Amino acid sequence: MPTVLIDQIEFDIRAQLRPRLEGLTDEEYLFDPTPAGKAWTVHPRIPDEELAPNRLQGGSGAMAIDFERPEPTPAPFTTIAWRLGHVIVGVLAVRSHSHFGGPPADYLSWDYAATADEALAQFDAEYERWIAGVRSWDADALQIAVGEAEGPYAASSRATLVAHINRELIHHLAEIALLRDLWAHRE
Repeated sequence: MPTVLIDQIEFDIRAQLRPRLEGLTDEEYLFDPTPAGKAWTVHPRIPDEELAPNRLQGGSGAMAIDFERPEPTPAPFTTIAWRLGHVIVGVLAVRSHSHFGGPPADYLSWDYAATADEALAQFDAEYERWIAGVRSWDADALQIAVGEAEGPYAASSRATLVAHINRELIHHLAEIALLRDLWAHRE
């Protein structure tokens, strides 16, 4: 099996990105650097009647993640909690369900983490589920189309999907690393 896609993300996750998340505190997890304190985040569920128009809350448990439909332009700033929720659910868990028979997952039914430790445990579990599935695809399997689970990208190869997920992980985890830098250098 060609390993370049696995080698790339495993190196980035194991040597750089995951170590940058060590020591993440609950305060950092929820840190909102915006002046107005209006970043999208993960928070205790708000009663629906108190939500602003177009505002949505994803999640099935006590914690909810912020969304709006239609998404405003520019999109609101997002906290580490929100970004980890996106990576855990939208990047990894949904794909593991669609392509490897993992448990059902979507933004509205996920049980979002209230703490940094819980979120990192969710990330680790979903990353392991995803990468184990990717390891199960040989060179021929990587050339198969991803199918309807990927919507308008249904005709794209599994290799293309893996490259996309690698980019998403690197992109969003690097953003989280930058937010940790902002936290460390706040006044």
